[in-house]
Amino acid sequence: MSYIQTIKDLENHKIFPVYLLYGNEPFLLQNAQQKIVNAVLEKPEHDLNYSVVDLENIPVQNAVHDAETFPFFGEKKVLVLKNASFFKAVPDKSTVDHDLGILAEYLKNPVDYTVLIMVCPNEKIDARKKIVKLIQEHGQVVECQKPKEKELYQWIQVMSGELNLKLDRNVVALLAEEVGTDLMALQKEMEKLSLFSGGDGLITMEDAEPLISHHARATGFKMLDAIMNHELKEAIRIFKDLRKQNEEPIALLALLASQVRLILQCKLMKNKGYTQNQMAKQLQVHPFRVKMALDRETYFSLDELYHMIDRLTGTDDRIKRGEMDKDLAIELLLYEFAKTRTS
Repeated sequence: MSYIQTIKDLENHKIFPVYLLYGNEPFLLQNAQQKIVNAVLEKPEHDLNYSVVDLENIPVQNAVHDAETFPFFGEKKVLVLKNASFFKAVPDKSTVDHDLGILAEYLKNPVDYTVLIMVCPNEKIDARKKIVKLIQEHGQVVECQKPKEKELYQWIQVMSGELNLKLDRNVVALLAEEVGTDLMALQKEMEKLSLFSGGDGLITMEDAEPLISHHARATGFKMLDAIMNHELKEAIRIFKDLRKQNEEPIALLALLASQVRLILQCKLMKNKGYTQNQMAKQLQVHPFRVKMALDRETYFSLDELYHMIDRLTGTDDRIKRGEMDKDLAIELLLYEFAKTRTS
């Protein structure tokens, strides 16, 4: 079950006695958990009828006993079981002895006064396991994965809708360009826009540009733009600004390489007659990123792009082998690229 479908079910007051949340997106895991809690309990009930158990320290059979205990006040309670690694194909090593037989017996007939939420922060679970099949039968297994590039605009629309934000189409594009698929960062940017708007009116580019923070994703293209325009000082300034934001040099190098690679791929596909939408589908990225790459491909020859990828890969290897200081290596590389562009 997708995260979005689960949220729709909750909005329609469709609540299950058991949930398994799994995936590699912390924002969705936390958000899904909170939305289930809010759908089940009124805020005054949270202190009494909401509890969290860490399965790294407490055996699951103890948690099952807790689930079977009646709420103190009210008709419902919510019990969250964190770090349920036994849903993975290869569970994490643990000093805690979990009796999964007791959990399975509970899942066959879960009590109607407890909503049990189990959280496995892992990209995959073993769907063949009996306990997973029992949850699918009596509850919901909810996938909370990082969104793909092509899904980004849909996510921006969903998240802005939850904040009652009306975004100009160019603002949606700006968020996609600057922030990308980091949902936690997207949420923070949208909360800023929401505070600015007061929940009223359309957010325009004029409103958004001064408010939205610069993120590494978009700035990778901006570094390339500086190189393209023979602006070495600007390229190094952008790099140093990102370092002040605690962006790791290796990560920035990988980002720059991915942007150059995308420009190269789009250039090659353009030469073969592909349309922008065909490129996006083939490369599994959003059309907006393809457009950004196509806007830049005419400024670089194929030989230049191949050379840049070769130098980026070589610099990455030298840094990882400890042959060069990370910051100096990238500054020298930017200098080399800018010098090549001016010659």
